[in-house]
Amino acid sequence: MNIRLSLNKNIPHSQIHICGSKSESNRLLILQKLFPEIEIKNISEAQDTMLLEKALNTTSKTIDIHHAGSAMRFLTAYFSIQKGREVILTGSQRMKERPITILVDALLELGAEITYLEKKGFPPLKIKGRTLSENKVTINSNVSSQYISALLLIAPTLKNGLELTLEGNKTSFPYLKMTLDLLEQLGVQYIMRDKTINVKPFKTTVGNKSFTVESDWSSASYFYSIVALSPLGTSLTLSTFCKESLQGDAALVEIYRNFGVETTYHENAITISKFNDPKINRLRLNLINTPDIAQTIAISCFGLGMACELTGLHTLKIKETNRLEALKTELQKLGGHSKTTDDSFTLEAFQSKQFENPSGNILISTYQDHRMAMAFAPLAVLFPIMIENPEVVEKSYPVFWKDLKKIGFELKPISTEH
Repeated sequence: MNIRLSLNKNIPHSQIHICGSKSESNRLLILQKLFPEIEIKNISEAQDTMLLEKALNTTSKTIDIHHAGSAMRFLTAYFSIQKGREVILTGSQRMKERPITILVDALLELGAEITYLEKKGFPPLKIKGRTLSENKVTINSNVSSQYISALLLIAPTLKNGLELTLEGNKTSFPYLKMTLDLLEQLGVQYIMRDKTINVKPFKTTVGNKSFTVESDWSSASYFYSIVALSPLGTSLTLSTFCKESLQGDAALVEIYRNFGVETTYHENAITISKFNDPKINRLRLNLINTPDIAQTIAISCFGLGMACELTGLHTLKIKETNRLEALKTELQKLGGHSKTTDDSFTLEAFQSKQFENPSGNILISTYQDHRMAMAFAPLAVLFPIMIENPEVVEKSYPVFWKDLKKIGFELKPISTEH
């Protein structure tokens, strides 16, 4: 099923509760399995999180995590240390095309027993859990921070801890810092100097430790985009968010000031308001720390007729789809002109009269990628738009379309023949 999304009136001020961060929840689920005394509140409702939780609690030998990338990485490390347990870790066809060599090589160096069952360097994997004998490893930090986080999450349980040396420039560093902050809250000691992280073994009991997951800033990004594309005075309140966030995507607050969007903090919520029209014609950003919001920012620029140059995006090629090429292809359908490199996306500025979708008869393909669907949805503020396979949002934000209905958007199912 596809949908036609439209907005027939201005958005009334509303409050939306966004569920817990998928990134925080997935890390905490691994830690909870290693330290069962941990309690998790406001856990994510994302499909990825539910798949990870199910995988952690199953006794099946074959575990299919579908499209869940962080689950694949975190579980590869987790099952490597489950002595006496043998599992086959697999996923969707796209997951079998997403490389995992860097993580597997690091685990093998530590003493893990992992075998590729199909194409070398890619899932599915056969993992035989064992005690890891080594405690020093070097890993490329320029590809995915999830490889590093996967190792850090199991580090406290290793007999001698873990000394991790990072090669290359660190990508998505806030996600790495999130992992370290959660370990620190747990009581784990670590030292980070230059490009070396030394995690001490954790031999004490955790006690009754409770973590409350902050709501997901990546999910909030779509509402920032909606407000940015709306008339002056439009505002929405989102909960539950705090000023001191572990999530790198909280950078939205400063980034969206470029679009005239102001953020006001309350006790457990934020209000985002369109207070001004954009003052710049070209936005230049290095998003190496926040690549997950690149699509949202590009669409906001497109809708406002702004040019943008977004860099630091090399990780987007190995996501659910090649997000850079997918973004270029779909914007071209609407009259947008852009170009991509291995790590950048550049969009030309143009006048809104050049939009090529006046009647909402253009279908945006989503490539089985939740962020493609949600990033393009805010354009419905300007004109009706058709979205392919809207159910892909279940991966990270299952009630996304319901929340759009709450603020005045209309969704109509349409025939797949369009």
